[in-house]
Amino acid sequence: MAGFRSLARQVRDPDCDLALRRYSLRKCLEKFAPYGHRATWDHLCSRAGFGSEDRSPDPARLVAALEELEEARSVWLAYETDFTERRRKEKHDGLRRPGTVDDWHRLTWGGFGVAWCDDPRVHPGEPLAEVLRRLIAALKREPGASCPVCGADRLVWRYGLDHEPSSGPVCTDCGILVPRPVLTPQTLEYARRGGLLMSA
Repeated sequence: MAGFRSLARQVRDPDCDLALRRYSLRKCLEKFAPYGHRATWDHLCSRAGFGSEDRSPDPARLVAALEELEEARSVWLAYETDFTERRRKEKHDGLRRPGTVDDWHRLTWGGFGVAWCDDPRVHPGEPLAEVLRRLIAALKREPGASCPVCGADRLVWRYGLDHEPSSGPVCTDCGILVPRPVLTPQTLEYARRGGLLMSA
């Protein structure tokens, strides 16, 4: 099975058939898709300016979509490297029990669904790398009461998500499943009660 980098080379290769280049970009999302496969594809198509069902998009637009995905992947891989180093040091220092961020991270290893969007048409509009930087920054600070990606405070608890965990606080503005460790216990409780969370 081809890895992300070899798939990316096929996307860039002008000697490859255009259908193969498009297919290779889709296959990249099996390796790295921050919003999930369908929502990440919709995001990349929207930002690069070609239709999600377009079978022969402009090759330059395919490469633009790939470049956005690659930048986001490099941001996430750097975070995972830092995470691994931190856990190694903590274990060396005798801290064996992982925290809530570590539990969340275990479910998102590799970057699939780190900012899950259950509705593939509702996702942040900013570049993927910027969304991931905001999310990573939130994971490194004290929990808050709003979405770490868009800053909205309208969160609602959704069940039956096509993801693990299958329920959690979803931002009604940008559509992401907000990682529980970035929210205060009070914020999580308000979201669980079924209403929109409004700031005090």
